[in-house]
Amino acid sequence: MSSAETATPAAPDARAERRAKRIAKNLTAFAAQHGGSADGVVQYVGAVGTRIVVVGADGTWGDQVAPSYAVGQRAAELAGITLHADFEGELGLKVRTGAYEWKRMAGIQLGG
Repeated sequence: MSSAETATPAAPDARAERRAKRIAKNLTAFAAQHGGSADGVVQYVGAVGTRIVVVGADGTWGDQVAPSYAVGQRAAELAGITLHADFEGELGLKVRTGAYEWKRMAGIQLGG
């Protein structure tokens, strides 16, 4: 019997779990550097994967790209990130933007 025949459909994919753990390590480090906790949202990016946007307790935000939605959710779960359904409302209000973001947004509006 091959290993493929003995695997069950519910058995976790070892490669996906390793990827989730690697991403979770980054998310955990981010949370530790920005107040000890973080909230976030997992969103499809398209063919390239999924984006995990996180907001630290201090309002600093960052993101990570995961190869799939399942890996992104698992990484956030492993990191202890509180997930939200979307980036609006409560989560959006936590974000603290700096001079770089304001300058970048103004540049986009002005065609730069």
